[in-house]
Amino acid sequence: MGTKNDLRTVSIIQARMGSTRLPGKVLVDIEGEPMLVRVVERAKRAETLQTVVVATTVEPQDDVVAALCVERGYQYERGHPTDVLTRYLNVTHKYRADVIVRLTGDCPLIDPEVIDYTVTLFLNSEPRVDYASNRIIRTYPIGLDVEVMTMGALERAGLEAKELYQREHVTPYLYEEPGRFRVVSVESGGDYGRLRWTVDTAEDLAFVREIYARFNGQDNFGWRDVLALLEKEPELIAINTHVRQKGLREA
Repeated sequence: MGTKNDLRTVSIIQARMGSTRLPGKVLVDIEGEPMLVRVVERAKRAETLQTVVVATTVEPQDDVVAALCVERGYQYERGHPTDVLTRYLNVTHKYRADVIVRLTGDCPLIDPEVIDYTVTLFLNSEPRVDYASNRIIRTYPIGLDVEVMTMGALERAGLEAKELYQREHVTPYLYEEPGRFRVVSVESGGDYGRLRWTVDTAEDLAFVREIYARFNGQDNFGWRDVLALLEKEPELIAINTHVRQKGLREA
């Protein structure tokens, strides 16, 4: 890699219609905008990202995802339905990325401040690291996940990762085995890992819609604003607190 000032940082947001627990979730309405739009627009406000690309699949059901990207002027690519690791590699090669930031289309509360913090820690780590994430030790709410990696690390994973779940979830090969890569954990300074802000079920969607409604359908609020809201209205947490997070090896 070059110096940190000349590295091309590309965020790839994976998004598909074929969710098992909440089909079509990436385009569900959240206070007047599709969820994917909420994610992309928030990611685009991160100052450390040069490019934001939506990575969807070649499946016919994802034609609507591609159509939305065309309509909104988003950069997008289409690839393998389940080998998301290969889908990512194809995007990184096309956009000549040095640093890849993995986001997902079901996290409409993703915070550009958290993205920038994670990318900055990755770039400033001495000695240099291959992978940085705020999900290794979970101190941020589920749904603020940011993963940052070098092109070299992603390419090595593409060559060596053999298990289906490693390829579907892109990054497990980078952090599962201690010592395989140089890894840094990004932490919030608090203990918020039990909060659930991602969208995988109808209850999750109801929670996120309530949050956006409290901010009048705007998306210029940050994760600390949501924390403050939940302190005032803790009953909102109960909407989806019972939902179990799926494991990496679950379909």
